[in-house]
Amino acid sequence: MASSNSSLSLLLPSLTTLILLQIQTCVSSSQLTQKPLLLPLKTQTQTPSRKLSFHHNVTLTVSLTVGSPPQNVTMVLDTGSELSWLHCKKLPNLNSTFNPLLSSSYTPTPCNSSICTTRTRDLTIPASCDPNNKLCHVIVSYADASSAEGTLAAETFSLAGAAQPGTLFGCMDSAGYTSDINEDSKTTGLMGMNRGSLSLVTQMSLPKFSYCISGEDALGVLLLGDGTDAPSPLQYTPLVTATTSSPYFNRVAYTVQLEGIKVSEKLLQLPKSVFVPDHTGAGQTMVDSGTQFTFLLGSVYSSLKDEFLEQTKGVLTRIEDPNFVFEGAMDLCYHAPASFAAVPAVTLVFSGAEMRVSGERLLYRVSKGSDWVYCFTFGNSDLLGIEAYVIGHHHQQNVWMEFDLLKSRVGFTQTTCDLATQRLGLSP
Repeated sequence: MASSNSSLSLLLPSLTTLILLQIQTCVSSSQLTQKPLLLPLKTQTQTPSRKLSFHHNVTLTVSLTVGSPPQNVTMVLDTGSELSWLHCKKLPNLNSTFNPLLSSSYTPTPCNSSICTTRTRDLTIPASCDPNNKLCHVIVSYADASSAEGTLAAETFSLAGAAQPGTLFGCMDSAGYTSDINEDSKTTGLMGMNRGSLSLVTQMSLPKFSYCISGEDALGVLLLGDGTDAPSPLQYTPLVTATTSSPYFNRVAYTVQLEGIKVSEKLLQLPKSVFVPDHTGAGQTMVDSGTQFTFLLGSVYSSLKDEFLEQTKGVLTRIEDPNFVFEGAMDLCYHAPASFAAVPAVTLVFSGAEMRVSGERLLYRVSKGSDWVYCFTFGNSDLLGIEAYVIGHHHQQNVWMEFDLLKSRVGFTQTTCDLATQRLGLSP
């Protein structure tokens, strides 16, 4: 998405932030320092369109090195994915790739390895054996029907000079991972951060990680490890785990229990059962840094939309164009508001915690012909074919987000991310 200088724009502008890495791991601990490590993190945008790139619209990227000797790569930070992977085949639309032939530490995984047969158990698409080279073949796919495939391998990932030898990742040789060629060209791959056995979080044995995304041209922060300087107090909601296997329940996602939604202070009159996953697992609520906006199941979205329309009468002027549906799932758009102050807040009510979305995070500026319009930042997941609630990173701006793996909970609090960054000892 193109960045904008307008103060009303809800785009994350192109910016450079910092990741604070405090690594506490059982893997190669002798090679790691306990001092905080800093890496540059950028928010990259692409031009808005009506086609949804579900995982990769506005992306949070981190730069690091991989291999021996090291090669520079840029990876999308994604709490909604498991397997980290890199483009390993040079193609016309790719500006950045990793070349395994130039690395002495690159080790492909054979089919008969226990890593291939057991460590891949959490992948959505089971690993297979490539008959041509007898190597472990992996495929990742996303909600916009895009995918990438290649070889599972081990390699040395270096985060700010701290080496992580033997990190498992996918060395991909397929065309791309999004439906947008320009977006593919910006990054080398993806860093998987969910709870699966192959995620970077699991491989590094992280007890906790946190991040804070600034909505302004200011520093943000990602903390890997158990930091002590997080804003307080945090509200906590427990992570939900599945007790039985269900076809549509993603058991390695960061799943929380959504219990209700308020517009201003009015709670939507919905049965709590609509927020509880059914017997197939459909209807879980996932927190995902790799998804930009927040999506709700159709009946809940319709109820929220109706109440928001009712409370914004005389405040906002709706665009009456049934053919304009931003990104295929967001059909409530307005002319430019006179002020965001009069727009009612939307509050997501979780078990034990509430997340309030207000002001500029509620309306997202997009182009419609030669005009600018502002679209409601909640979408209808039914229009995407997604049987889940997804809390995207747009509604996590200026919110300290903590993922506590040891206590199985997610914590958050409203804050100013550039100030939080400074409290952690980072200067602008």
